[in-house]
Amino acid sequence: MKKAQPRATLPVVRCAVYTRKSTDEGLEQEFNSLDAQREAGDAFVRSQAGEGWTLLPDRYDDGGFTGGNMERPALQRLLADIEAGRIDCVVVYKVDRLSRSLLDFARMMETFEKYHVSFVSVTQQFNTATSMGRLVLNVLLSFAQFEREIISERTRDKIAATRRKGKWAGGHPLLGYDVDPRGFRLVVNEAEAERVRAIFALYLEHESLLPVVQELERRGWRNKRWQTRKGRERGGKPFTRTNLHRLLTNVAYVGKIRYKHEVHNGEHPAIVDPAVFARVQALLHRNGRTRGAPVRNKFGALLKGLLRCVPCGCAMTPTHTTKDGNKRYRYYVCSSAQKRGWNTCPSKSIPAAQIEQLVVEQIRCIGKDPDLLQATITQARAQDEARLAELEAERRGLDRELARWHAELQKIPPNPVDDPTIARLADLQERIRLAEDRTGRVREEAAAIRRRRIDDDEVALALSVFDPVWESLTPAEQARVVQLLVERVDYDGARGKVSITFQPAGIKTLADELADQGGREKIA
Repeated sequence: MKKAQPRATLPVVRCAVYTRKSTDEGLEQEFNSLDAQREAGDAFVRSQAGEGWTLLPDRYDDGGFTGGNMERPALQRLLADIEAGRIDCVVVYKVDRLSRSLLDFARMMETFEKYHVSFVSVTQQFNTATSMGRLVLNVLLSFAQFEREIISERTRDKIAATRRKGKWAGGHPLLGYDVDPRGFRLVVNEAEAERVRAIFALYLEHESLLPVVQELERRGWRNKRWQTRKGRERGGKPFTRTNLHRLLTNVAYVGKIRYKHEVHNGEHPAIVDPAVFARVQALLHRNGRTRGAPVRNKFGALLKGLLRCVPCGCAMTPTHTTKDGNKRYRYYVCSSAQKRGWNTCPSKSIPAAQIEQLVVEQIRCIGKDPDLLQATITQARAQDEARLAELEAERRGLDRELARWHAELQKIPPNPVDDPTIARLADLQERIRLAEDRTGRVREEAAAIRRRRIDDDEVALALSVFDPVWESLTPAEQARVVQLLVERVDYDGARGKVSITFQPAGIKTLADELADQGGREKIA
């Protein structure tokens, strides 16, 4: 009897199904788009079981990833398994699930060919194992990339049209504003708006980014914190020079919308005075060359960092010129006039000795004139009251935040076990700790201001002792005394007026030092 021939064994084709969805919307459902794509791929592989096709158990699912690049975890794992020789065929629902970039797809095809891996699209019915399949694939991929580029152009055009109408076109929410959930527009968050205005004021005070960053860290202030539509917390990071500069240059705070190099009037209200914003931009521009580092004061300019040009709203910087061999003439020059031309500023420049002598004489006169003395006391007290009001507003804001976070803390179970809840608990506890620390510092600063409030006798003592002591001081000591007493000197060249703003804390410090035995040594 003739023996039966054994049936030929077909080679096994190990198939991997790759799935992708551009957004993560709907992925929380029990049966989502990725499941549907894998089910279609599974059915196709089973239909080819007679050819030796078998489905690998590993899942290669990229949910929430664009097809415009290859930065996808499941795709990278798929390519690694191909290079390791674990895959013979890649199955997708449609070509654009694998890639929408012709260049990226060409690179993947090189990898597929190198490791003898075929590629199959279920709905478009082609196989790259044949020349016709490769031709159809290239045509389909070209159209997929064309569609992607058209979508990108439409999106850019829509954003441009939206912003040119002054509308909020999306992006991360800004500190000082909330996004109205009923419409794509910005509404003012009053508590945050106060902080934004305080940040601008701090920069005008320090005229450098780093000291402001350090002060914001001391206060425990953070960037905007918000929740995504899925309830995830975002933002709330500490300030750095980079994000502080971004905040200070954002035209949204003066009611504008920027699109590339264009600036348009926005629908949302401004929360920063345009004049303040302009002064900050001028300072940032000036500091661009020195990064805000202090400039050396070679010739003892008493008013360096104090004198400001009123018409231009910018600093007046010390400079000098040498004539007749070695005779030096010192000036204070408007920094805006230096950059934009002398005709743009009515102040232009002023001899240093003249303005310095005027300020010193004004300080001397205050000690001798009861009316001027009383006006100085009133001004100093007004500054204290303004700072106390600012601290009180900050304290109220901190109290509101603490109440909200404590209420949220009460909703968390006593012994959470899942990682998101544990992370949220730790985040709330850290925020509460920082807010409580800042609240304590705010109260301490307010108490210190109340303790240091000067009375008539202290001001009279400081300014009466100033006159006889002044001439015996060295230039460095004189500069320190002026910096102690004076907060700002405003010079209006158009009207020929000079106004001096005093520092109440400095007056008290000088009074304490000069009243002691050997006060001159303490000034140094």
